[in-house]
Amino acid sequence: MLEPENLQRFPLTKNPTLRAWDAADEYVIDFLAGQPVDLVVNDAFGALAVALSPAMSLTDSVTAQVATELNLERNGRPPVAFMTPLDPLDTSWLNTVVIKIPKTLSLLEHELHQIRPLLSEDSVVVGAGMVKHVHTSTLETFERVIGPTTTSLAKKKARLVHARFDRSLAPARPAPVRLQLDSGVTLVNLANVFSREKLDVGTRLLLDSLPTVPDGSDVVDLGCGNGAIGIVLARRFVGGSIQFSDVSHLAVASAAASYEATFGSVDRATFVARHILEGMVASSVDFVFDNPPFHDQQVVGDEVAWRMFVESRRVLRPGGELRVVGNRHLGYHTKLKRLFGNCETVSSNKKFVVLSARR
Repeated sequence: MLEPENLQRFPLTKNPTLRAWDAADEYVIDFLAGQPVDLVVNDAFGALAVALSPAMSLTDSVTAQVATELNLERNGRPPVAFMTPLDPLDTSWLNTVVIKIPKTLSLLEHELHQIRPLLSEDSVVVGAGMVKHVHTSTLETFERVIGPTTTSLAKKKARLVHARFDRSLAPARPAPVRLQLDSGVTLVNLANVFSREKLDVGTRLLLDSLPTVPDGSDVVDLGCGNGAIGIVLARRFVGGSIQFSDVSHLAVASAAASYEATFGSVDRATFVARHILEGMVASSVDFVFDNPPFHDQQVVGDEVAWRMFVESRRVLRPGGELRVVGNRHLGYHTKLKRLFGNCETVSSNKKFVVLSARR
């Protein structure tokens, strides 16, 4: 049973309508009714971990892991073992698995391949999601990778997905998607990377609006995704350092693979999965480049972008520059001017704008 007053989103939000759980969490918790759970996948804020006390939690998001740890502590629950989509699962079998349906189909497919070798005919695999996120392609993915799949009736606009393990299946793991830019940069896109099939319009505009970076500069590609921005920049200056940072483990791994595919080594680059720029030394870099997400756990908004801007200002040296691309309607220029005291429009098109702010 969920105790809503003891669950909080992380980071804390000013929007009182946003909760740390949804009806799909409630549905699967009621369905399992105290049954032991080995693994919870894609637990956004820890509601499932708090209610189900799984042995392990699998998540691609550093922020989701932090949220889960905080809510477990807040509710006096024992800690769980955390795994990423890049890790071998620390068990020889899985009896009961709960999977929150992720927004990205490629992530779901990756995770199903990750758990499949540890399943048996007796395993219980339950997916949970809001009806609007459970598509025909979702069910087809469960069926292709795990086995015969059915769905429950909808309840509070949520639905459960039940998959039975079929040992006779031999599903092929999809290969990373590789993109070749005109500049000679090779991008390697693992599952869950934003716009992994093609370069998105915002990133392309930012690539066309990059400043001259002096040799010896220290640069951060924040929310790096596949690393396109940082890798193109790395070809334009020598010395210094370039850091690729993202909340997604798979994104950081994609950036590392892209960098190595382009340069043959990772020399002056570092790759860090973390919540925004948490733990990074203040006043330590010269440039931050950012293509902020405009959603947080499928909720549209600009709170994540605002935190990125605040953290960017903290880590920039005096005179350092934050360069941002975003949808015009989000009004990032107002926020940047309030925070930095200045903001310049570098370029724009009908949908996106590239902005520059200096500390």
